[in-house]
Amino acid sequence: MTDDTAVTDAARALARSPITKVVGFLICVELASGVLQGYYTPIFTDIARHLSIKDADVNWFEAAQLIVSALVVPLLARLGDLIGHRKVLLLSTVVTAIASWGVAFAPSFGLFLVAWALQGFYVVWLPMEVAIIHRRTRGSESRVRGAAGLLVAGLELGVIVGALTSGALAESLGMTALLAVPAVVVTLALGAIWFGVEESPVLAHGRVDWHGFALITLVLGLVMAGLVLLRVVGPASPWPWLLVVAGVVALVPFARVELAHPEPLVDLRVLGAPGQWPIQATAFLFGVSVLGAQIPLSTFARTDPAVTGYGLGATASSVSIIIGGYVLSLAVGALLLPVVGRRTGTRAAMIGAAVLVGVGYLLFLPFHDTLTQTMTNMVIAGLGSGALVAGLPTAAAAAAPPTHTGLTTGMTNTTKTIGGAFASSVFAIALASAGSVDAEATAHASLSGYLTVWAICGITALVAALFLAVVRPRGGRMTQVPQMPMPPVGA
Repeated sequence: MTDDTAVTDAARALARSPITKVVGFLICVELASGVLQGYYTPIFTDIARHLSIKDADVNWFEAAQLIVSALVVPLLARLGDLIGHRKVLLLSTVVTAIASWGVAFAPSFGLFLVAWALQGFYVVWLPMEVAIIHRRTRGSESRVRGAAGLLVAGLELGVIVGALTSGALAESLGMTALLAVPAVVVTLALGAIWFGVEESPVLAHGRVDWHGFALITLVLGLVMAGLVLLRVVGPASPWPWLLVVAGVVALVPFARVELAHPEPLVDLRVLGAPGQWPIQATAFLFGVSVLGAQIPLSTFARTDPAVTGYGLGATASSVSIIIGGYVLSLAVGALLLPVVGRRTGTRAAMIGAAVLVGVGYLLFLPFHDTLTQTMTNMVIAGLGSGALVAGLPTAAAAAAPPTHTGLTTGMTNTTKTIGGAFASSVFAIALASAGSVDAEATAHASLSGYLTVWAICGITALVAALFLAVVRPRGGRMTQVPQMPMPPVGA
C-alpha cells in the first residue's frame, strides 16, 4: 500500500467518525486548561506562604511560564504537522500533567518554579485542537468557527470553575491536597484525548529543523529574558535593552537559515503570506490587552479613592465579580463568533471583535469611577476578546496550506505570548510607582499610569483592526480554505 493510499484510507475512516464527539472530548481538555488558568489565582498568597517566599516573588511564576510557552510552541506546532496533531496534544498534556503533580509535591521554591514553568506546555492545546478539527472538517470555515467557539467557551467555564473551587477548598484542604486538584483534572484530560480523539492524516513530510529551533530559541530567549529583566531592574538599566536588541539582531541569521532550509521549523514564507501575516500581527497586538492588562485592572479596582482620589475601593469579592463578568463575556464572545461569522465572514467578524476590544479599553479613559462603568468597559472588551481567542487560530488555519495548519495556529499563541510579555513590561514601567518594578515600593501608582495602560490596550486593538481591514490577501479573502484529500464529514 502506498503512502497516498494510506492517507486516503485514513481520511475516509476519519470522515465516518462524528465531529461532535471529538469536539466534546476536546472541550474536556479546554475545561482543564481553564482550571489551570483560574484555579491558582485566588490562592497565590497562600502558595507564597507555603513556599516561604515574598508575595513579590510570585511574579516569577508568570515570567517563567511565559518564557517556556514562547519557546516550546513553535517546535510543538511544527511537530504537529509532521507526526500528527493528536500525538502532540497527548505529549503536551503528559508534560503538563507531570508538571502539575510536581507543583503539588515540590519541596522547594526552585523545584516549584521549574514545575510551574513546564505547565506552560498547555498553551499549545487550543492550536492543536483547532488543527485537528480543521483536518476533520476538510477546512470547513463555518464548522471550525463553531467548534472553536465551543472550545473557548469551555476554556472560560473552566477558569470560573477553577477560581470558585480553589476559593471554596482553600480553608478545608492542606496545601499539597489543594494543589493536587488541577493535577487530577489534567490527568483526566489526558484520558479524554487518549480515548476520544482519533489521529488525523499527516500531510506534511520531513524532519525537525533543529538548527532553526536552536536559533529561534536564542531569539525568543533573549527577547523574553530582556522583557522579564526590564520588570525587575527597571528601564534605567542598559541590560534589559541589550538583551532585547541582541534578540532582534539574532533574527537575521534565523531568517537566513529558515529561508534557505527546504523544510524549515518556522516557514517564514507561509507566515509572511498576504492572508497570514495580518493574523499573526493581530495576535501580537491582542496579547497586549488579553495577557497584559488584568493585573493593572485588579490593582486599580482595589485602590481606595479616599486615599488616592481614584480607584473603586473594591473588596476581593467585588474584584472577583469584575473578573467573573469579564470571563463570562469572553465565553459569550466566543459563542457569538460562528453566528456573526456566518453572516459577515471570519475577516469581518475579527475586525469587529478587535474594534470591541479597542472601544472597551478606551472607554476607561473617561469612564472609570464606578463599578458599573468598569464592568461595562470590561464586558465590551471581553466580547471582542472571546471572539479573537477563538477566531485567530481558526483564521490562521484557514489561510494556511494543509501541511502547515499546526505551525500557523501555534504561532498565533507564540506571538500573543510575546505581545503579552512586552505589554507586561511596559505596564510595569507605567505603574512603577506602585511597585511593579521595585518590589519594595509601597506608594500607589498615579492615575496617569493606569490611563496609559488602557490607552495602549485600546490603541493596539484598533491598530489590529486596521491591519485586518486594510490588508487584503490575493483574491480579496482573509480565509482561503484549502481543499483536503478526504470526503465530506458527517456532523
